[in-house]
Amino acid sequence: MTMHNANNERTKRRYFAYLKEAKRHSEPTVDAVANALARFEVDTKHRDFKAFHFEQAIAFKKHLAEQRGQRSGEKLSKATLHATLADLKRFFQWLAGQPGFKSRFHYSDADYFNLSDKDVRVATATREQTGPTLDQVKHVVAMMPADSDIQRRDRALIAFPLLTGARDRAIASMKLKHVNLAAGCVEQDAREVQTKFSKTFTTFFFPVGDEIRQIVAEWVAFLQEDMLWGNEDPLFPATRIALGDSRQFEAVGLERAHWRGAARIRTIFRDAFASGGLPYFNPHSFRNTLVRFGQSVCQTPEDFKAWSQNLGHDKVLTTFLSYGQVESPRQGEIIRGLGTPQVAMQQDVSELAKALVREMRDSGVGTLVK
Repeated sequence: MTMHNANNERTKRRYFAYLKEAKRHSEPTVDAVANALARFEVDTKHRDFKAFHFEQAIAFKKHLAEQRGQRSGEKLSKATLHATLADLKRFFQWLAGQPGFKSRFHYSDADYFNLSDKDVRVATATREQTGPTLDQVKHVVAMMPADSDIQRRDRALIAFPLLTGARDRAIASMKLKHVNLAAGCVEQDAREVQTKFSKTFTTFFFPVGDEIRQIVAEWVAFLQEDMLWGNEDPLFPATRIALGDSRQFEAVGLERAHWRGAARIRTIFRDAFASGGLPYFNPHSFRNTLVRFGQSVCQTPEDFKAWSQNLGHDKVLTTFLSYGQVESPRQGEIIRGLGTPQVAMQQDVSELAKALVREMRDSGVGTLVK
């Protein structure tokens, strides 16, 4: 059975270079495209792309809809179908304009990768974002042991995204020098930290509790004072694996190196929440937690603008649209509350207006109000 097609491989390399250099897509985005193309080639038995026909797109679309996820065992979600097919559509649209392919198929043949309008609406529907409550995160942190270096690291690792809202890829690449305990902030410098869209910004510690801040501070102090690590060393180092007393490879301490990615971080989160008797919440979900918390503590538009900037958002609208949905129970409380006569509010507005008139009169400002 053919496992690859040399011509296809050369074509894919050109397309990946186009995505990275011309379209400026990130490595994870290009990897997703590579996975979509790999699935398509398996389905067509690695037939040359020059032999593409719209019927292949139709057949693949039906086959993909019947596939099941390796972990869940369930059929792939509409969102996964939509993303995979959209990547393939863009590839063949690009391919239709390349030398050697223009006469082979039409640009419009790529449209056969489209899902139905109904499936697209399901795939792209905005759904309520979920995240743990502050109390749930604090419960998980309180339940975590801190006897060994690895356990202390893992506990600080859970506390850190609650304190800063940092994404897992940023956490994996962060160095000690990026944390300023005296100023209570983290410098997310895109030259070294893998931030979203390579954005550089400063995050001040969110007011989520002294115990959370203390855990992070103690961890930084441990690395600097006990381990004698410097500014260029990782904030959250990888685990060092070596032969143990049992002559088996096992975790024996901390490696003076960064994790290669964020997969291990998510595993630590999964284990921590399971040990705390709670369902798994990934690191990114803590940003939802912080937005909900901000909605309850921010009193003015300026407050929430600062809160939004602290999450790395240039626009408050991004915070509201991506994370700021009102949860269903709270939505019901608000709607029911709006049915209650707002007598107290009307009185407050009246008193505010009278106070304003008095202030203007006392300041010598002319007014037509009588």
